[in-house]
Amino acid sequence: MMKEDFKHDHESNWKLYFLYFNSSDKRLFVPKRIKLLGWTLNFAHPASYFIMTLIFAFIYYKIYLA
Repeated sequence: MMKEDFKHDHESNWKLYFLYFNSSDKRLFVPKRIKLLGWTLNFAHPASYFIMTLIFAFIYYKIYLA
């Protein structure tokens, strides 16, 4: 069971209902609000932007360069 020490379910930590942004939570991957849907990135963590860049670069490579 996940501990609620970072106020994961608090409304102010979710932008546009699905983007998690909590600078006091040091986890990179966090469970989504509806836990059955999997995991999401904590966009307050700097590495999340690097991961998103890698994903978009991979998609661009597959569509336009492959």
